[in-house]
Amino acid sequence: MSLLKRLGRTREQAIEEVERRGEKTQAESGEKRTGNVNRKGDAWQTEETDTYSRLIEKTPSTQPQMASAFAARRSAIVQIDQIQELRLAIHRRIVDEMTVAEQQLIAQGKEAREQIKNLISTYFEREMATNNYSLSRAERMALVDDICDELLGLGPLEPLLKDGSITEIMVNGPQDVFIERDGKLLLSDTRFYDDAHLMNIIERILAPLGRRVDEASPLVDARLADGSRVNIIIPPLSLIGPAVTIRKFSQTALSVENLVGYGTLSENMAVFLEGCVKARLNILVAGGTGSGKTTTLNVLSSFIPATERIVTIEDAAELRLQQRHVVTLESRPANIEGTGAVTIRDLVRNALRMRPDRIIVGEVRSGEALDMLQAMNTGHDGSLTTAHANSPRDVLSRLETMTLMAGMELPVRAVRTQISSAINLIIQQSRLQDGSRKITHITEVQGMDGDTIILQELFRYVQDYLDDHGRSVGHFEATGLQPNFMEKFRINGVQLPANIFSKD
Repeated sequence: MSLLKRLGRTREQAIEEVERRGEKTQAESGEKRTGNVNRKGDAWQTEETDTYSRLIEKTPSTQPQMASAFAARRSAIVQIDQIQELRLAIHRRIVDEMTVAEQQLIAQGKEAREQIKNLISTYFEREMATNNYSLSRAERMALVDDICDELLGLGPLEPLLKDGSITEIMVNGPQDVFIERDGKLLLSDTRFYDDAHLMNIIERILAPLGRRVDEASPLVDARLADGSRVNIIIPPLSLIGPAVTIRKFSQTALSVENLVGYGTLSENMAVFLEGCVKARLNILVAGGTGSGKTTTLNVLSSFIPATERIVTIEDAAELRLQQRHVVTLESRPANIEGTGAVTIRDLVRNALRMRPDRIIVGEVRSGEALDMLQAMNTGHDGSLTTAHANSPRDVLSRLETMTLMAGMELPVRAVRTQISSAINLIIQQSRLQDGSRKITHITEVQGMDGDTIILQELFRYVQDYLDDHGRSVGHFEATGLQPNFMEKFRINGVQLPANIFSKD
């Protein structure tokens, strides 16, 4: 990517904007000089100091405060404009004066970040010496970091990506950037220059993945280098400009102990789920958007023995398994000619020929559900997947619908029989009103009774009340019922505490 595109501006755009600001400043100065020579009695006089003098004379008790407040706001606006003008001036100087050796240094990327920051500081000092800018040391350091992020990273998004307390970033056009922190949505002070600047950052996200987004293909799923999931949709589908949603993942993979500490599940539930994975049960994690399904799937996968071969299948590779023997597969959208697409269903069918001990599908959304169920029913025990649903019963209905989307003329009873024999356990995860994430149900799929799939709840979360701060207060409990697959625990050598299913 060229240096000009890294900076988010073409050279002509940068020059034009700096000159436009210069002309505006000269025009304002000319107005002030004209105002000085005008008669003070004229109604059209424009000088601000004279205007405020007249206001103060009329209402001496209140107008000085108004004038002071307005002056403070105007000073802040001038400061913002000054920083923006300085930023563009430094961009222009870098483009004009950078040597081949310096360009090669920038091409090294983030490995040479400190040297590049020193280089940018040099250009910064040159510009400061040429023009009389008044900035504090903190503002200078922040400006150098901003320019460095523009060159090496994702520009305005970099500080948000580095902030570990932020779990999601939602860009609604260039001016509105929202974040999720502690389960709450907040408006950040991050901004992009314009749509072109935001599109430049989008291209930088997609370029390493070989994916594209344009008017012919205006939406795309992608991922960042750290595995964070990215969804992008642009005009004409988005009427507010380019929209980017980034689901961040922790730099360190969460363990089951972390989830217990966060209150996502109880210790007994954690012990039971670990036993289920080791006993090679087929598990489906269900929940709504942002409920933590992928995080739970990652934790469940950590229980798989390191001696087994695992194949993961996803739209955008998010899972980060700790085992060594893992094959990661990722679907591929169609190319610009509309050909070359590789779907999740294609990858599931191919995975069956790769001698997997476990198949993990990031999420089933359509016809691949049939292939996944058939894999679970043909010797690939211990497979894991997720699906969107509001309850364990709802997810069974969704699986029926998705199975029929495969295009097979199957009777409903045959589909339900496949589901009941393939899925052993459903984990329902929910995001509560306070933003916390809980495993609300652990439910066994027992089989068929006539045309109905029988479910048996083993563990659940009971919300008692909301405290004064709106936080959910509740408890986890066992139902007192034992699952029908206890024999699988014995066959696979899994020992569970004797009282794990006891109702408190």
